[in-house]
Parts: sequence; C-alpha cells; structure tokens
Amino acid sequence: MKSYRKELWFDVPQRRQLLNITEAVEGCLRESGIREGLCLVNAMHITASVFINDDESGLHSDFEKWLEGLAPEKPYSQYAHNGFEDNADAHLKRTIMGREVVVAVTEGKLDFGPWERIFYGEFDGGRRKRALVKIIGE
Repeated sequence: MKSYRKELWFDVPQRRQLLNITEAVEGCLRESGIREGLCLVNAMHITASVFINDDESGLHSDFEKWLEGLAPEKPYSQYAHNGFEDNADAHLKRTIMGREVVVAVTEGKLDFGPWERIFYGEFDGGRRKRALVKIIGE
C-alpha cells in the first residue's frame, strides 16, 4: 500500500470564506499515483472546516446566513470563550460544518456524485491557513 501526504496552504483575507479546493485535491491525487484507495482532507485549524457540497453561490449564501443564525459573531460578549480572541463563533461553526471528508478513489479519480465538490470553510480568517491531504491505497 502507498501513502501520500501534502499540506495545502491558503491566504484567507476575510473572516469567513468558502474555498473550493477540489482541483487542488485532484492535483494531489495525480501526484500520488494512487489509483484505488481513500483520500482524507482535513482542516488543520480549529476554526475551519472541510466539507463536501454543491458549488452554487446561492447555497453558499444560505450557509453564511444559517451559520450566522446558529452562532452569530457578535456581540462578542455572549460567549464565555471570548477574551484573548473574539472567535468563539468560529469554533462553533466549525463543529457544525465538520473537520474532514473522506472520498473514495476509483480508477485514479475522486469518486464523487454529480455535484459534489470539496470546500475549505474558514470562519476566523485574516491569516494563512492550511488543510491536510492524506491518500492511501494502491
């Protein structure tokens, strides 16, 4: 069995942003040479998420509204965690959206449904962030 590991780095200037990282992950898969196996992609930051969904702007807007309704950024004083950093809402949003995805690799390709794409969701941006890609298989 072969194993491949790579970190993907992102400049995230906004506090909250969704990045479609599918092409970058597909590039990792090509680099790995693995044709059959599993591909794990996980956020390397506690205030970020990796998830699979549709790349549609209306849906992305809906995510923003929904997450802000569940865990509003302000007022900062509503959260016991806030003190040194005002990012408690980002921790909660990450918990809701999830830490990682695992995608089957079949015949050298990510085995997706028709509209599935991989996203990096950042909820406390303003600095460089990263995701880990780990692929195992033959």
